[in-house]
Amino acid sequence: MEKAAEIVIVGAGIGGVRAAQEFAGKPGVHVTLIDRNNYQLFPPLLYQVSTATLATGEIAFPVREFFRDCDNVDFCLGDVTGFDTKGKAVLTKDRCIPYDALIIATGSTTNFFGNENVAKHAFPMKTMQEALDIRNQLIRCLELADQESDPVRRKELLTFVCVGGGPTGVEEAGAISELIYKSMRRDYHHLDFSEVDIKILEGSPRLLAMMPEKLSEDTANLLRKKKVDVRLQTIVTDYDGHTLTLKSGEKIQAATVIWAAGVKAQPVVAALDADYDRGGRIIVNKDLSVKGLPHVYAIGDSASFVPEPGARPLATVAPVAMKQGIRCAQNILAKLEGCEPETFVYKDMGAMATIGRSSAVLATGKLQMKGFLAWSAWLWVHLIRLAGTYANVSVALKWVLNYFNNARLGRIIVER
Repeated sequence: MEKAAEIVIVGAGIGGVRAAQEFAGKPGVHVTLIDRNNYQLFPPLLYQVSTATLATGEIAFPVREFFRDCDNVDFCLGDVTGFDTKGKAVLTKDRCIPYDALIIATGSTTNFFGNENVAKHAFPMKTMQEALDIRNQLIRCLELADQESDPVRRKELLTFVCVGGGPTGVEEAGAISELIYKSMRRDYHHLDFSEVDIKILEGSPRLLAMMPEKLSEDTANLLRKKKVDVRLQTIVTDYDGHTLTLKSGEKIQAATVIWAAGVKAQPVVAALDADYDRGGRIIVNKDLSVKGLPHVYAIGDSASFVPEPGARPLATVAPVAMKQGIRCAQNILAKLEGCEPETFVYKDMGAMATIGRSSAVLATGKLQMKGFLAWSAWLWVHLIRLAGTYANVSVALKWVLNYFNNARLGRIIVER
């Protein structure tokens, strides 16, 4: 009996799992899926965990659950430490896993652009634990402010800053506003909520740069209506845990700074000995293979894919990772069968962002939308991308409760 081709996928995110699903049940291949976590995370809803709307189990799904009926797909819990591309093996702390084809789908991490102080004191939001850390911090600051007699310290505790005007920063700022002003205001009988100061800082001239300018302006206005101080062309240079310093020289006293200003590839991809872009992403060919490494592929946030000369690399968003996972797996199967791989083609379906309950912006092709209809579309798109019936039902129920009575059932502090 001919030995099955060994396919190793590093990263069980949206792209990695989708690629493994393409291989599942296929004869002649065996897949090993490696990740440091035993679950697939849905990052677009991390901000709802950080602001007490959803629980962790509602945006994560056990990896093994995907493949319980697929004998040719195995999962390995572990940290990848390096790659032996000549010997065609993936190295972990405990094992050396051989491959005939390798897919790098490790996702991204927060980019602090070399600012060590900001990295040490600000709150990133790329992992489940980081989202929980933010939730703990938001609620803890209100608890401490409720007991604080020093007005300067109390003001610092009640100042919440989101750095970055992309979808993550916009959605986080809007959600913090609703958490504090709508859900938690009645919880604190002696706290003066006029002292709360929520800010969003963006270095460019507008929020949501991928959106048409009119929708960017609408987004800023919607945030201002939610009592969010929108600062454009504002660059952070330092943060020591108490004082946020801006390029202009202005200093802001804030106990909470959430960093959503950029992403970069996971550090482990640097061990591949490939060509990289400025964000550390692996430069890939049209068929998603890595230049100079014909048996290695990269997808999602790990890959820098330029659709045409002079164009920008595809965005680090879930739909791109999902589509690349499918095409990558199909190309590997085609090569195993002696066929030519196909060029990856991505049709941009547009962009959307929610700014809180009943408020969102959406742009796809010539269609531009804001308000309740855009928000409804955002809910539907994100709901159908969740894994598992439990998550679909539970998340939908919580969104309904939140819509009618601002329910934030997860507003509890959970220490590590």
